[in-house]
Amino acid sequence: MLQQYLVFITLILILALFMWGRWRYDIVALVGLLFLTLLGIIPGEKAFSGFSHPAVITVAAVLIISRALMNAGIVDSLVRIMARINQNFQLQLGTLVLAVTVCSAFMNNIGALALFMPVAIRMARKSKRSASIFLMPLAFGSLLGGLMTQIGTPPNIIISLYRLESGAAEPFRMFDFAPVGAGVALAGVLFIIAVGWYLIPCRQGRMSPEDLFKIENYLTEVYVPEGSKYAGKRLLDLGYATEGDVTVVGLVRNKKKLPFFSPYRVFNEGDHIIIKANAEDLKEFLENTGFELTASRKLSAEDLSSDEISIVEAVVTANSALEKQTARSLNLRSVYGINLLGISREGAQLKTRPDRVVFRSGDVLLLQGRVEVLRSVMSSLGCLPLVERGIKLGQPRKVFLSLGIFASALVLTAFGFLPIQVAFMAAAVLLLLTGFISLREMYESIDWPVIVLLGAMIPVSNALETTGGAQTIGVAIYTAAGNMAPWATLALLMLITTLLSNVVNNAAAALLMAPIAISIAKGLTVSPDPLLMIVAVGASCAFLTPIGHQSNTLVMGPGGYHFGDYWRMGLPLTLLVILVAVPLVMMVWPL
Repeated sequence: MLQQYLVFITLILILALFMWGRWRYDIVALVGLLFLTLLGIIPGEKAFSGFSHPAVITVAAVLIISRALMNAGIVDSLVRIMARINQNFQLQLGTLVLAVTVCSAFMNNIGALALFMPVAIRMARKSKRSASIFLMPLAFGSLLGGLMTQIGTPPNIIISLYRLESGAAEPFRMFDFAPVGAGVALAGVLFIIAVGWYLIPCRQGRMSPEDLFKIENYLTEVYVPEGSKYAGKRLLDLGYATEGDVTVVGLVRNKKKLPFFSPYRVFNEGDHIIIKANAEDLKEFLENTGFELTASRKLSAEDLSSDEISIVEAVVTANSALEKQTARSLNLRSVYGINLLGISREGAQLKTRPDRVVFRSGDVLLLQGRVEVLRSVMSSLGCLPLVERGIKLGQPRKVFLSLGIFASALVLTAFGFLPIQVAFMAAAVLLLLTGFISLREMYESIDWPVIVLLGAMIPVSNALETTGGAQTIGVAIYTAAGNMAPWATLALLMLITTLLSNVVNNAAAALLMAPIAISIAKGLTVSPDPLLMIVAVGASCAFLTPIGHQSNTLVMGPGGYHFGDYWRMGLPLTLLVILVAVPLVMMVWPL
C-alpha cells in the first residue's frame, strides 16, 4: 500500500509540473522515472525498458515516414490545387479542414498542419479575412484526423499495444480505429464548417510583414561620410557605438545591395547602410558614429531583400531550440547569420528590444538572412516558415515509389503479416535508402522530447498497474458509476481523459488512463476494448486550451489567439465528440 501511495504522489507531482510548464515534459517524466526507480518501485533493470517498447519505435518510424512523404511532394500537389480555390469562404474553409483531416490520418499531425498553414494564411489575405478564422479550424482538423488510423496519433499507437496488456491475443490493427474515428472526425469537421467558425473571435493575426510588424516605421538609411572613424571598421566594432536597439539590416555599395550578416564585414566610405532603430536610439547612434542621414525616403521590407537576401516570418514551434532563449543568448547574427527584425505575440508586435525577449512557443518572428541560410537555420532551430512557399511537385515516379513503400507497410500491418513497429521501421529505412530523406533529416524529423516522454512514462504507467494503483482508481470510477448505464461509464471515462489531455501531453494522458481503463473493465467483467477505444478518442480531443496539443500552440501566434479563445469553439466541439463517440464505441465495440 505504501508503494501505491508513493506512485500516486509521484504522478500528482508529475501532472502538476506538466501543467506548470516551468520544465519541459520529457525532463519531468525522466525525473519521475528516476525517483520511482530509486525508491525501488520500478526495478533497476526495467527502468529504461520503455525505450524499447513497440510504441516508442512506431512513433519514431511514423515521424520519419511523414517527413519522407513531404519530401516526395505527395501533399504538395494537394496544396497546389487548393491554392486555386475561389473566393467562396465556406468552400475554402471546408476544403482546408477536410484536407488536413485526411492527411493527419496517415502522417504526423504537426506535419500536416505545417503544410496547410501557409495556404490558409494566403487565403485569408486574398479574401481580406482574419487568419484566425482559418487557423483554429485547421488545428482542430489535424487532431480529428489522427483519430482514424492506428498511426494517426501517438495515443492510438499506445492504446493499440496496451490491448495486449488486457489479455487480448493481438493489439488493435491499423484500421480498427476507423469506424469510430471516422464518424467522430466527420461530425467534428461538419460542425467546424457549419457552426464552429462563428464562435472564433476575429483577431488581428498575421496578414503581412508590413501589416503586422510595421517595420518601415523603424527603418532609416544613413551613409558613411569621408573621413569617418568607422571607415575600415567591422560591423562588430559598431556594436560598441551604442547601447540602444540598433540593427544593421542592409548595405548598399556602389548602388548594389550586399548581404550584411557577417560581424566581420568592413565599412567603406560612401557606403549606404539601412538600420532598424527607434528615434531615441537613432539619435544616439548618429552622435556616436558620425554617420549622416541620407535624403528622406520611405523604406519598406523590399529595401531589406534581394535575390540573395530574404525576409520571412516563422512561428516558434513547441520544443524549439529557441524556447526560453533570447536572440542575444543564441547570438543569432554571429552564429547563425540572420537578423531578428521583430517579434509578434498573440497577434501584436512586442515593443521591447527583440534581442532581449525570451522566446515562447507560438511567437512569430520576422527574420532576415541569406535565402539558403534561412532554410537550414529555421529547420535546426525548430521554426515553421509562414511565407508563401513555392509549391514543388515531386517527380511522378518518385511519388509513386514513396507511396508504394508506405502502402506496403500499411498492408503488412493491416493484415497482420508484420508487427506495426517492424513494418513501419522497415518502411522508414527503405525511404532513407531510396533517397526520400537524408540521414540528417531522419534524425531531425524525430520529436525527441516525445520519444523521451514515452520511454520514461511507460515504466511509470506500468508501476501504476503493478502496485495496484490503477485498480484503486478504476474501483473508484466504476463505484461512482455503479448505478449508471454503461454509456454513462464510457462518457465519464472519456470526460476524465479529455480534461487530462487538455493540460498534459496527449501521449502521457493515454499512458496514464490505459491501465485504469483495463482495471475498470476487469472490475465490471466486461471487454476492455470499448474502454480502451474511448480513452484513445478522449486523449486526442484537446480542444480547450492552446497547451493541450502542439497543433493548438502552433497557430496561437499567427492567429493572434488568446489563451481563453480556444474553449469557445473547443467546448461545444468536445461535447459533440463525446455525444458521437460513446454510441459509436458501444455499437462497434460492445461491452
